[in-house]
Order: sequence, then structure tokens, then C-alpha cells
Amino acid sequence: MAPMGRNLAISLMAALGMSACASAPQPSNAEIADACLLLKENRQWHEVMRQTARKWGAPMGSQLAVIKQESSFDSRASRPHGDREWFGLVEGKRVSSAAGYSQALDGTWEMYKRETGKGLANRNDFRDSSDFIGWYYNTTGKRTGLGQYDYQAHYLAYHEGATGYLKGTWKSKGWLINTAGRVAQQAARYESQISRCDALKPQKLLGLF
Repeated sequence: MAPMGRNLAISLMAALGMSACASAPQPSNAEIADACLLLKENRQWHEVMRQTARKWGAPMGSQLAVIKQESSFDSRASRPHGDREWFGLVEGKRVSSAAGYSQALDGTWEMYKRETGKGLANRNDFRDSSDFIGWYYNTTGKRTGLGQYDYQAHYLAYHEGATGYLKGTWKSKGWLINTAGRVAQQAARYESQISRCDALKPQKLLGLF
């Protein structure tokens, strides 16, 4: 293949990969319940989350559990789920601006883009949403001192913001504490499913490596 043809093919493959990551259909309930099945069907997501985990220290199971809770893996989600008076990653009542996989608010999303230099990041894109969750996980972790695997506390901080978490605004919200507990259990379950999923492990070549 001529150099121009090779370059075109590579560009098309890259574009298709990015498109697949950005516009994957909403998974079935069976896929959402099983991280192994979910990531086998969406292999781009697995690689994206591995990159986020390495970059920001946010475990893949936690990323998946947050997305499941906030949008049920619907890239077009525009309103929060659950019986809550308001939703947000920063303090306020701007419920209507929450959007995408991570349900990030406008203000927090703009902050993320500024601080990471990702001016074209899109909340409907899985890659950008995963990176956002990792960035937020890392940022609030530094501010609050939360451990990497303290899933429940990290979700409380994700919902209330680092300042709200430190002030204890979540303590009077029994429904939120319960939700954070479920998210933590789901994160641990996803982590276990991923670790036991042979289909996601590097394949040996002819059994020689």
C-alpha cells in the first residue's frame, strides 16, 4: 500500500475507534449488571478506563459504578436519577445543567476543560467522561485525603463537592448515604468481575508467553 493509502487507512481506523467510543449504544441490563460482559461488548471503554485509572488513580470499578448510578450508561442523559432535591458536583441547585455519562454540571465541566486543557471535551463522549471522573476523583482525593478505594466516601464527595464533603453536608441526607453505599458495593462488584474476566486479559500468543 502506498504511503498516502496507509495514512488514510490509519486515519479512518482512528476515526472509527473514536466514534465507537463516543457513540456506543446504551448497554442492556444484562451488560450493566456484569462488567465482564459490558466491557467485552465495549472494548474501547475498557482501554479508556484503564488509561484513566493509570493517569488519575480512579479504579475502573469506581468509574463504572459512578456512570451506572448517574446515567445508566446513557450518553444522552440530561437529568439526574434518584430521589434527590438537587444534584451536582459543585454546590448549587443547577439540576438542569447535569448531562452526559457522568452527569457533570456546566460549571464543573468548564473547570475540568480549563485545568486539563481539553477544550473540546464532550460530556456525551465516554472517553471524556471517564477522564473527567478520574480528574474529579483525583482532585477531591487530594483535597479530602480520601483513599483510592474508599468508594463510598468518594461518591459522597462526587455528589456534594470536596467542600461540601468536608463540611459534612451529606450527613443529614440519609438517602444519599444509602445511595453512596450502593455505589460502593457496585464498584467493588465491578472490580471483582473485571479481575476475573479472562476475556479482558492480554491473550498469550500460541501459549508461548
